[in-house]
Amino acid sequence: MGLTKTEIFTETQNELAQIAKLFAHPARIAILQHLIAVNACICGDLVDEIGLAQPTISQHLKELRKMGLIKGEVDGTRVCYCIDKIQWKNRVDAFKAFLDQDLNLGQECC
Repeated sequence: MGLTKTEIFTETQNELAQIAKLFAHPARIAILQHLIAVNACICGDLVDEIGLAQPTISQHLKELRKMGLIKGEVDGTRVCYCIDKIQWKNRVDAFKAFLDQDLNLGQECC
């Protein structure tokens, strides 16, 4: 596979692409939806909720945490996760700005 040449794109373009890639897996969407729905820290019951093996859930949590959408705290031998509300709002705002671009719908181009 060739290089993506991310350095030729803006920081915003790269960030939007990374977030879109993160959202491209249904397990991560399910994890985020569950964390949003419970609106609390979750410690370990994602396996039963999502239906995937613990190592798989852990890998998805790692990716979500790496992008800053969730945060975790150590509670004994467990890590409890919740939505990072500030980072979530920042990502929502970035996608809204991207998706709300004016397309000049009154004029056809092709």
